[in-house]
Amino acid sequence: MTMRQYVVDAFTDRVFKGNPAAVCLPESWPSDELMADIAMENRFSETAFVVREPEGWHLRWFTPGGEIDLCGHATLASAYVVLRFVEPDADVVRFQTMSGVLTVTRRRGDRRDGDDHAGDVFTMDFPAFDLKPTPVTDAMERALGARPAEAWIGRDLLCVMSDARTVRSLDPDQELLKDLPGLLANVTAVGDPGSGFDCVSRSFAPKLNVPEDPVCGSGHCHILPYWSKHFGKTALTAYQASARGGVIHATVGDGRVSLGGSAVLFSIGTILPD
Repeated sequence: MTMRQYVVDAFTDRVFKGNPAAVCLPESWPSDELMADIAMENRFSETAFVVREPEGWHLRWFTPGGEIDLCGHATLASAYVVLRFVEPDADVVRFQTMSGVLTVTRRRGDRRDGDDHAGDVFTMDFPAFDLKPTPVTDAMERALGARPAEAWIGRDLLCVMSDARTVRSLDPDQELLKDLPGLLANVTAVGDPGSGFDCVSRSFAPKLNVPEDPVCGSGHCHILPYWSKHFGKTALTAYQASARGGVIHATVGDGRVSLGGSAVLFSIGTILPD
């Protein structure tokens, strides 16, 4: 089985920024073992596999550590690939996933320099994770290198820090992070005054063999509901302060999170597994 693979930088309009994801388009499902091996070979935080089935598109996500139930940036990347290369006349794509049906809508941007896809923005409708308060512990402080002001638990751990500088300067102990509750460890703080960002965050996933996720959509399904309640507003702009950086425009309401961002193509190739 050969399959086409696209590498897309998500949540950015510039290559080498945002969060890279591989998107594979096999004609039928590879084995779970092969998909896991491809994800491990790629070493991106996510490799997406998208297959057109009789009832529509089906999407699965694999990290280097195994399959995951929800991923934002690889969903954005998958929508970019489908709407650019497979269904270029469409502006909506729906994916059946482990987290239910996820709908992605494209808003076509102003075309520039002959690029028919420049300025396109993709908006994803995702479920918000239910957050419950959890005690701040010494283990969190040791793992992160700074003590959170608050801690919350959903699928992931969410640690609220005192300021954005603390979030940016964290150099966590990856082994100690593995002992904390939650699948990922997301850290967040209020955005810097005048920056235009409501919050600044980072996401760490050593349990999935991903030390830091450059821009984490599913992490923001924890982060943004928290800040929406904190600020008492539904529309927010978030910055992920990883080395690559990325921007997420969001609307929160009715147990859902609408995540919006751009994407840019890095490469197209063919996978030739044995």
